[in-house]
Amino acid sequence: MSVVTFYRNDPNAPKPNMRAHLGSNCIITCAGKLLLERRRDSDTWGLVGGGVKKNETEAEAMAREIYEELGWRIPKEQLHRLKVYGEPGRIAAFRDGSVWRMVIVVFGLELPEERSIRLSNESKEARFFTREEVRNLQIPVTHSDIVEELFLNR
Repeated sequence: MSVVTFYRNDPNAPKPNMRAHLGSNCIITCAGKLLLERRRDSDTWGLVGGGVKKNETEAEAMAREIYEELGWRIPKEQLHRLKVYGEPGRIAAFRDGSVWRMVIVVFGLELPEERSIRLSNESKEARFFTREEVRNLQIPVTHSDIVEELFLNR
């Protein structure tokens, strides 16, 4: 059973009952392929990233998340801010009853070569996908438009 259900502009989505959640995610590419992680909480393929903590910038949060989820130390200066997705219909509803409106700051990172990955407990697996492969994956609706705009349509 899924721990979280994601919604985007769905009139049937539950109403948020928590403060808006600020997150950072990253379009990590190498040789024209996109890195995605298979999430344990929803068994879907999503972008690497997570929540921004109280005393950190979005770029610092992204660098921390990359280290936590992949085991890579990436200086925040190597991350390029691409876009903010903040429309009110981007919702995450958790099994515990908490419902969050998500505001996502998206960064880009181009790697010169693929690296070995040390997965966190949050992920089942992570790997690079071609554009054709990405089109056939189950990606949460809160990430699918980001992937389409910033990877598939570029």
